Amino acid sequence: MLVEIPALFSPAEAAEARALLAAAEWQDGRATAGHRAATVKQNLQLPLDHPLARQLGDRILDRLARTPRFVAATLPLRILPPRFNRYEGGGTYGNHVDSAIFPVPNTAQHVRSDVSATLFLSDPDDYDGGELVIEDSFGAHRVKLAAGHLITYPGSSLHRVTPVTRGTRFAAFFWTQSFVASELQRRELFALDGAIQSLTADHPDHPSIDTLTNVYHNLLRQWSST
Repeated sequence: MLVEIPALFSPAEAAEARALLAAAEWQDGRATAGHRAATVKQNLQLPLDHPLARQLGDRILDRLARTPRFVAATLPLRILPPRFNRYEGGGTYGNHVDSAIFPVPNTAQHVRSDVSATLFLSDPDDYDGGELVIEDSFGAHRVKLAAGHLITYPGSSLHRVTPVTRGTRFAAFFWTQSFVASELQRRELFALDGAIQSLTADHPDHPSIDTLTNVYHNLLRQWSST
């Protein structure tokens, strides 16, 4: 399930993040890639312990917690602190699947990568290439969003970033462990939640709202784990 979260950051907030990232010191992105992924990864990444990574990452996490569409789509149990990458001069990331489990820095916790997410920070007109290509049972989806927009997609999906041949592409990326591990079950809950929200907006006194809400929470109770 691919879900777009529009305007997680405003254009001004995205521009501020870009300016800070442009002035930062970067490292080879292969430093955090697995053995297989390192063979197809050609980008730069902000060091995980960089103060700017923590600063911007905290801002993203705070915004996510206050974004109902993200919460409904991912049902987050844990979110790995966001990371930041930079593509330019032909930088690319070939086909790969994200690791299933990530350690949380400086803790004993781990995050299962049920849902992957990319927050685009560069304006699409400022760079050529750099599409996030996500493959699923319906084919390949090419994603290149406006600055400040977020896309979530299954962590199990094969995906890649096409070469950036002009300009610079800045983005944040992270993984969410969901209360509901099954992508199919999350899809059904998201659709049911959307139907409840639409019915509530159009017919706030409809008696089916309580029934559907009860069904939603009973399914969530059956399917969730902590």
